[in-house]
Amino acid sequence: MNNQDVLDVFRDAGALLEGHFILSSGRRSPVFLQKALVFSQPELSSELCEALAKKVLDQLGKIDVVVGPAMGGVIPSYELARHLGCRAVFVERVEGEFELRRSFEIADGERVLIAEDIVTSGLSFRETVTALYKLPGTVVVCSCIIDRSGGEADVGCELVSLAAIKFPDYDASDLPPDLSALPAVKPGSRGLTS
Repeated sequence: MNNQDVLDVFRDAGALLEGHFILSSGRRSPVFLQKALVFSQPELSSELCEALAKKVLDQLGKIDVVVGPAMGGVIPSYELARHLGCRAVFVERVEGEFELRRSFEIADGERVLIAEDIVTSGLSFRETVTALYKLPGTVVVCSCIIDRSGGEADVGCELVSLAAIKFPDYDASDLPPDLSALPAVKPGSRGLTS
C-alpha cells in the first residue's frame, strides 16, 4: 500500500476530515484523521495492519511481542500481532506514566515492536519507549499506520509507517487566515472527561 491507498481507506470510511481542528498536541490543522472510524471496522483494520506487518517483516524480520499504548495502540497492536504471528500487549497510564500491567510480561531477549495508529508529535511513542526500556526485551522499532508528521516526529526509536504524509499544522497564535476563519473543533480523545 502507498500513501494514497491508505488515505483512500480513511476517506472511504469517512475518517479523513477537513476543517479547523485542535490536535491532541494543541496545534491546529485543516486535516483530522478520525481513526476510530477506521479501526471500528475489522476488515479495514486487518487490511491496513496486514500491509504494515509485511513491511515490518521485510525490514526487521521476526517480532516476538507487539506493544500498544492504550487506548489508540490497542487495536493496531492486536491486529499487527495477529499478522506477525506473535503476542499483543499494551501499556496503560498509572499516575500519569505508562506501565505494563494485567500480568503482561516481556522476557529477556524478546524482540519488541511498539504499535500506534497515528503519529503526530510522537509523545505516546516516547512515553512507551521509556516504559519498555525499564523491562527485559529489546525495543526493535516503532510502527504506525500513518505518520502525519512526514517523518519529522521524534518517537524515541526507528519508525516504520505504512504511510508518511506531512499534514500542515500550526501554532494557535499563528494561523493562516483561511483556517482562523473557521470554528475550531477538538475531535480527538486526549483530555476527554466523559
